[in-house]
Amino acid sequence: MLYNAYELQRNLLAGASAWATAGAEMLNHPANPMSYFGGGPILASALEVFAHAAAPRGKPAFDLPTTVIDGQEVAVTEVVEQRKPFGQLKHFVREGAPAGQPRLLIVAPMSGHYATLLRGTVERMLPGHDVWITDWRDARSVPMNDGHFDLDDYVDYLIDWLGHIGPGAHMLAVCQPSVPSYAAACIMSQTKNPNRPRTLTMMGGPIDTREAPTVVNTLATERPITWFEQNVVATVPFPYPGAGRRVYPGFMQLAGFMTMNLGNHMMSHWEMFKHLVDGDEQSADATKEFYDEYRSVCDMTAEFYLQTVQEVFQKHSLPKGELMHRGVRVDPAAITDIGLLAIEGERDDISGLGQTKAALKIATGLPEEHKRYFMAPAVGHYGIFNGSKWRNLIAPIVEEWIQSHGG
Repeated sequence: MLYNAYELQRNLLAGASAWATAGAEMLNHPANPMSYFGGGPILASALEVFAHAAAPRGKPAFDLPTTVIDGQEVAVTEVVEQRKPFGQLKHFVREGAPAGQPRLLIVAPMSGHYATLLRGTVERMLPGHDVWITDWRDARSVPMNDGHFDLDDYVDYLIDWLGHIGPGAHMLAVCQPSVPSYAAACIMSQTKNPNRPRTLTMMGGPIDTREAPTVVNTLATERPITWFEQNVVATVPFPYPGAGRRVYPGFMQLAGFMTMNLGNHMMSHWEMFKHLVDGDEQSADATKEFYDEYRSVCDMTAEFYLQTVQEVFQKHSLPKGELMHRGVRVDPAAITDIGLLAIEGERDDISGLGQTKAALKIATGLPEEHKRYFMAPAVGHYGIFNGSKWRNLIAPIVEEWIQSHGG
């Protein structure tokens, strides 16, 4: 019922958005006298803000056709190297790129947004690295006969994809995948897998959520797992390919994040309205571009979501040394030769300070020279991997870490 109600509302808002767009275009038309005086510009701006907020959204494109290497612009082609039911391994192939640049697997979150949320992360690393990314699939698009997907499967995907890339690759995990990426590194170290990464960089990840718990952590721990199963898990309706699959809907994840910072989101739309009234299309478009990405959401399987809530946020299995993978305990002490870099934002309200740093503490078998911690001052959660602070402050540290470990 929950998903069906959302679909009804989405369809109604899509129609309202189309009418609002038509109204804004009519009011802004040069031949319309109201576009020059009276309340015409104000009404047109209000309709445009509403139309943008209510419009339905699909999966965005990375839209990175070129990059600049040594002062030369080169073409970039997206190549899907491996396909699996719940995700694909995407490779950004750069035409004429220098040989021997470090291979970097960027692990995108499976937390309601598409991998394109990391567009800025990919763009910044492209000039100096051979970049690959985990491009997760919307669970509502995966037919039931393709099976299930949980935290164990996530770890298996990462191990398989590192094997495809080959020995000597580096791994960068943004937020949620810090836990499965760390688990994959542990397992590959335990089995002496030659394809284990040379470095693992974790940014804003919930390795140990007992450290500086945030609102997100509190919400995950104040109710039993059965509550989440009964109240936030829904069934994908027809006509989606994944009809009948139990999922944690992306629209619920988005609603939660919007509610956490509702005042900021309202101010952003108010500023966009003022920019439109003033004719400042460039500033208004910047806000639109952010929300086009932010509001593009996808579903995750119920089994993955519930297992993550239980193991990461409620039981703290990884830092306690109790996390299991396919019946085998994940041992952080097994990591002995993978360079670990933990990065946190001073103002991160999703993964509190110390949660990612804990990854260094529990790696008791790793020499200290293979560990590094960086706290980015005045940086929030999304600023860790996108924006000017990421490009100018954080990315150089990641690059230096990779180079210092045979990059």
